[in-house]
Amino acid sequence: MKAEHFNKSIPRLLLTAKLVVILFFTIACNQDIVFEKNVSMPGDKWSRYHIPVFDVEITDTLNPYDLIINLRNTGEYPRSNLFLFISAKSPQGAFTRDTLELVLAEPSGKWKGRGFGSIWQNRFFYRQNVRFPEKGIYKIEIEQAMRLEELPGILDVGLRVEKKQF
Repeated sequence: MKAEHFNKSIPRLLLTAKLVVILFFTIACNQDIVFEKNVSMPGDKWSRYHIPVFDVEITDTLNPYDLIINLRNTGEYPRSNLFLFISAKSPQGAFTRDTLELVLAEPSGKWKGRGFGSIWQNRFFYRQNVRFPEKGIYKIEIEQAMRLEELPGILDVGLRVEKKQF
């Protein structure tokens, strides 16, 4: 009877051990994400006047970070690229403004990124190895900089801040 009970408990122990390992790696991998937020576009169109704002709290000024733009679009988006104005204001009021081009499709017309059905998801590096000079809340705004008042097919835009992985 003891051997039969022992043989039945081995698969349970192996399953439990696998789950613990998976949980550990999931938690360990996500510890590098300092901030992530995505903003949905009303009506799946990005209006020139809809400017998402992200308040990112930085507590570590010693380690470098990567800033990543998240974007989801459909095949209804009429262009292969997307220009953005990205503004950042530090806790002490220092201001920067950049222009960034996101290439969403290959010259052949094939959408880049991960897709399911007609929805495509991309992550684009905005800045890499950034060291924030001061602790506090950084206000980051992402504005579409295309010549159209509304961009159909843009579902959401977001910002992700990760501690640099070595």
